[in-house]
Amino acid sequence: LGAMVSRAHYEKVRSYLEQAGLEKLRVVFGGNTQGDIFVEPTVVDGVGTDSKLFQEEIFGPVLAVTTFTTLDEAIALANDSVYGLAASVYTDNLRHAIKLSREIRAGIVTVNCFGEGDASTPFGGYKESGFGGRDKSIWAHDQYTEIKTIWIDASE
Repeated sequence: LGAMVSRAHYEKVRSYLEQAGLEKLRVVFGGNTQGDIFVEPTVVDGVGTDSKLFQEEIFGPVLAVTTFTTLDEAIALANDSVYGLAASVYTDNLRHAIKLSREIRAGIVTVNCFGEGDASTPFGGYKESGFGGRDKSIWAHDQYTEIKTIWIDASE
């Protein structure tokens, strides 16, 4: 794992570790920093929906764990955010995988894998994630065009 991209990025990610402490959340792995630029991969358990760790995009090696008991609760939790860049689903039930993939409001949903994508697949988020468009793929062209409909009555 490499360094954070900048000192400001490091400080932002580190602030989530401090927040976990303030909220008395259980750090089950990691939680350390080094050299004012490295953040250890960290797993935080028991994160509630009101936590900053649940509600914000961290963009660092911090996994916030929130438990659920039903599929509908999992969908509601996943959608309970103003962000929707990416989501990951891990299940051995194909019906659950399809339902979750369809109902989670995120630009990318991976099932039982990591989804790096390539130039042929669109990249971008829903809601306040991203810029409202898509990078990569044919869909990226839309951000460089303006579609117009013109109706003309040419009858005389």
